[in-house]
Amino acid sequence: MSHAEKNYEWLINLHHLNLKNNSILLIGGGEISKQYLNALLRLNIFDITVVTKTGNQIREFCDSNKINLLTGGFEKNLVSCGIKDLVIIATPIPLLIPATEIAIKAGNKNILIEKPGSLYPKKLSSLKSNTVKIRIAYNRITYPNFYKLKTLIEKDGGITSCRFTFTEWLNRIDFTKYQKDEYSFLGISNSLHVISMAMELIGMPKKLSTHRSGFLKWHKSGSIFVGSGISEKNIPFSYHADWGSGGRWGIEIMTKENSYQLVPLEDLYVTSKYSAEKLQVPFKTAFSDTKPGLAEEIALMLEPNIEKKIPLITPQKAAAYNKLAEKIFGYNTS
Repeated sequence: MSHAEKNYEWLINLHHLNLKNNSILLIGGGEISKQYLNALLRLNIFDITVVTKTGNQIREFCDSNKINLLTGGFEKNLVSCGIKDLVIIATPIPLLIPATEIAIKAGNKNILIEKPGSLYPKKLSSLKSNTVKIRIAYNRITYPNFYKLKTLIEKDGGITSCRFTFTEWLNRIDFTKYQKDEYSFLGISNSLHVISMAMELIGMPKKLSTHRSGFLKWHKSGSIFVGSGISEKNIPFSYHADWGSGGRWGIEIMTKENSYQLVPLEDLYVTSKYSAEKLQVPFKTAFSDTKPGLAEEIALMLEPNIEKKIPLITPQKAAAYNKLAEKIFGYNTS
């Protein structure tokens, strides 16, 4: 069995792991926190403490599942929570770094931070530590279909080229929910989900040509983004996004034998050479009733020997993603 196949088999068999003796601290009380709690419960982890400001959105879920809920915010509660096997930080973006810093001061040494960690690469780089394991929760790179794709790529002899798109659906954006810079840097706060997934397959760019046009009042650097380059693995790639038109997120990987499509990112399709037929590729998952990638990330944070083989994103790698987004979108986060 190849390296890629072993990783895929591990990810789809999470339900066989014995993680029930682990203690978890979850900071945040929004919808993503509920998703994390669901994943934790499916992994049979029940020693969970949730810290949030008011608890209004998550109290019913915690009560019905006998989860300890502490309100009043992380500044008030973190020091008294003790050291846990894993801290998951799922606050709004501006609070991710402050909550991480307090968790570290409280003695915690295993921390998973919701993506993108920060809009600012310098803040991500400042999290470097030799004694604390910190990872950024880019959950899409732990999708089972992502690793199924890696096994197929390996059998085909490798990637020959790649293209991806990250068109955003502007009608779905709630402009009352977040702070101004999360919209003005939407390429970091949202589009990096796709870009990072593509980069984890082909490698970061060593050559990159970018083009931007269009204008939005809240995103002044542009609304149309087109570019191409060569990755550090010598794989040619191109990208396209037109936020004022139709389309969706997607990645297409070409090999000598097939074209593979992650469209949507949660699925996998194949079109064979000299064919126009698009076929769905079957793949397995450990938990079909959880948000993809979350249970996988949690398990990897609690199994460090496996995480060496299926690596999550370090703050330094996340900072590199942010810097790449600055080039693609024309941002100046300094």
